[in-house]
Amino acid sequence: MSVNPENQINQWIEEYDRGDLSVAHVLCDRHDANKKALLYENEAGEKQTYTYGKLKELSEKFAGVLKTHGVKKGDRVAVLLPKGPELLISVLAIWRLGAVHVPLFTAFGPQAVSYRVGNSGAETIITDAGNREKLNTMEASSFRVITASSSTEKEVPSSDTPFWEALHEAEPVHENTEVTGDDLFIIIYTSGTTGHPKGVEVPVRALAAFQGYMQFGLDLRPDDVFWNVADPGWAYGLYYGMVGPMLLGQSFIMFNAKFSVEEAYRILKEYGVTNFAAAPTVYRTLRAAGMPEGIKEDLKVRVLSSAGEPLNPDVSTWAETHFGIPVYDHYGQTEQGMVVNNHHHPKLDRPVKAGSMGQSMPGFRAAIVDDNGTELPAGEEGQLAIDTKHSPVFWFRGYYRDEEKTRERFISGGRYYLTGDTASRDEDEYVYFSGRSDDIISSSGYRIGPFEVESALMGHEAVAESGVVGVPDEQRGEIVKAHVVLLPGFTESEELAKDLSQFVKGNLSAHEYPREIEFVEELPKTPSGKIQRFLLRNS
Repeated sequence: MSVNPENQINQWIEEYDRGDLSVAHVLCDRHDANKKALLYENEAGEKQTYTYGKLKELSEKFAGVLKTHGVKKGDRVAVLLPKGPELLISVLAIWRLGAVHVPLFTAFGPQAVSYRVGNSGAETIITDAGNREKLNTMEASSFRVITASSSTEKEVPSSDTPFWEALHEAEPVHENTEVTGDDLFIIIYTSGTTGHPKGVEVPVRALAAFQGYMQFGLDLRPDDVFWNVADPGWAYGLYYGMVGPMLLGQSFIMFNAKFSVEEAYRILKEYGVTNFAAAPTVYRTLRAAGMPEGIKEDLKVRVLSSAGEPLNPDVSTWAETHFGIPVYDHYGQTEQGMVVNNHHHPKLDRPVKAGSMGQSMPGFRAAIVDDNGTELPAGEEGQLAIDTKHSPVFWFRGYYRDEEKTRERFISGGRYYLTGDTASRDEDEYVYFSGRSDDIISSSGYRIGPFEVESALMGHEAVAESGVVGVPDEQRGEIVKAHVVLLPGFTESEELAKDLSQFVKGNLSAHEYPREIEFVEELPKTPSGKIQRFLLRNS
């Protein structure tokens, strides 16, 4: 990169905050038509490659389908599709018309789908035969359905518009609808632990922040083969597994199959993946299974990145031993994208400090504040916030149709956006995650972040994963309880439980070690791989 990060950020802001934009043009049409975009494979082993030129052609025709259904600028279109070409064609077509994409994760049940469709005001839903029945409990007259064929033999209503047949017969839309940087192009719902999910409004100008992460955080280069394992039904997969690589005109992989260690290593090897991103749970799974013998020499991976929840330092150490490179931890949210990273870009690469998520990404300024919005000095734990006054690419403006929840996120007259996480920083502005505000354990006057205890447990040879919570205790208020998944070859016992407690006590601290340990087969997680500690607390 020939210019400094600040100048580059200003250039992107100018580029994506204009009044005559087309998201489809930015993500697709402006790129080399012959450049490979999507490298797709499904669980049956079927492979397809789509160039940017082919995606342009198909999405222009599908925009014609949507147009005949009455979709116009500002309309919400819900998409309940798995990873694959139909998903890319759909979203590009939506954005050609200046409409708004509402992602629906395919693991959602009917209730989750119904709420998001109803709350967003979507009147058109694009799905496939395998997911069509999830719409059956909804009032059929309130929306239009376009259904793609799938490997299932499930019947779909005759009133549905068939995806591919309609596309091939449609009159293409060659002229894209213009939008401004302030117009919405996505409404995506958070997975919150209490209450209804909240719709996050994503304006077009958020593209500046997305490009910042792709280049500064991931150091995605023109010759990279990029694989982000996250599903586009969630923020990390949507922002940085689909929108991000298209923004840069990159080649990227979509593998539509259940994750397995064997298939993961095959994809890495066969496609020559050079830039890989995944949640910590993926790395922990790879670590637990062990690397296949002799495969290391066949891999071309240059960059390993982790996001979605804090990365245990022990996992990064494992990667450095087995892949020859460490995993870099990154932090972000649905509401703002990635904001604190151990950056891969050479101009921003700094020594990685164990347990740190890194430093603020260019265009953002992270701060640690108290409940009154006063910034705290290095070493003090407080609320992780974004200083909106000094964060030119900060784009979150509110939750869709929820002014009350929006107000709760901002303090000091809007100066600080509260992430809902607790953290601290050091003198070098490295940020250290403590936990969700409601996950913090208060024991004998100490505030204990579960992540630190989980990381300590991960250093034990027997531990594959752990989830730590506070449980009521008459004497201490709360004590630390760990739910532990063991690696193959280890068997649960009282002796092992005692050994784990002493291991943490000796390696972390005398007040943070788990006084109770429960061995479990697996940890409850969200579909995106985050540990659901509230379920552990209620178990």
